[in-house]
Amino acid sequence: MSQRAFPPLSFYCALFMLLLFTHLVYASTSSPQVQTLNTKPDIINPKLPPRTLSSSKKFEGSSDLVSLRYHMGPVLSSAPINIYLIWYGRWANSQKLLIKDFIHSISPSAVAAKPSVSDWWRTVSLYTDQTGANVSRSILIAGEYVDSAYSHGTGLTRLTIQQVIASAVKSAPFPVDHKNGIYLILTSQDVTMQDFCRAVCGFHYFTFPSMVGYTLPYAWVGNSGKQCPEVCAYPFAVPGYMGGGGPGELKPPNGDVGVDGMISVIGHELAELSSNPLVNAWYAGEDPTAPTEIGDLCEGLYGTGGGGGYIGQVMRDRKSRTFNLNGKRGRKFLVQWIWSPELKACAGP
Repeated sequence: MSQRAFPPLSFYCALFMLLLFTHLVYASTSSPQVQTLNTKPDIINPKLPPRTLSSSKKFEGSSDLVSLRYHMGPVLSSAPINIYLIWYGRWANSQKLLIKDFIHSISPSAVAAKPSVSDWWRTVSLYTDQTGANVSRSILIAGEYVDSAYSHGTGLTRLTIQQVIASAVKSAPFPVDHKNGIYLILTSQDVTMQDFCRAVCGFHYFTFPSMVGYTLPYAWVGNSGKQCPEVCAYPFAVPGYMGGGGPGELKPPNGDVGVDGMISVIGHELAELSSNPLVNAWYAGEDPTAPTEIGDLCEGLYGTGGGGGYIGQVMRDRKSRTFNLNGKRGRKFLVQWIWSPELKACAGP
């Protein structure tokens, strides 16, 4: 084998210095660093400790291992999707308004800066049923019911939550809306729920006719502000074992760790309930009693560049409040991304 002659080492040193000088000159002329008054949000991609939820099902980013399939069941395609809110426990009016502003921001008619909540929901609307009908982009709060007397106690189970729905339906503020309706039960921070904080932050299912009289899609989400913010209000709280040596929690966009954390869980559950209302439509895995759904696949991801402990690129305003979506009336929210059936990856607005 013949050997090729190479230039002396001094030639490569001179070439490297020339290239370095050219790069520095170009950077200084084409991308000047301008001092601003920070009128626009900063873009950050913080790394936070992993969540401690024991049954978490994470598949960060795209993966050939994810087999999300359609199982021929219905999606919520009729417009609008009617949401019936059940406020269980004691809620401040400001907390109710914050959550309702998020829900109202989902519909495309909501006026908001980009990236918006409505843009985020567009990914959910890509899911279709066997007729080709998409999940509706229009969402309406069709009714509210307040149970501040804790009619079923302060400790609920997956079965007694259906009794809460039955009480609301039987008291007649709500119609029986089994075609277009979602019944969303929100419990205050002093209410415990079976498996809350240990295995779930929220869940969705459908009511049993023996319990309520009808099969109605519903979701439950609890306020974890006092019980387990480091689990269910992540990333606005971090586990206590981190002490002062790890990354700190992010500042919630609306100043309420419990409710700001709830909003991301509400978005997660609404997305899954709309695409899998009777647990026979869109999910991964072979067990319909423990499906991995379009929100589960993106748990912990809030922007591009996420994965490996990073939540992805999100925005931070001048008061260091962190958000990734804009809503109506100038609201800001931090909501996890959703699995896209087109990209085969987690996607946002």
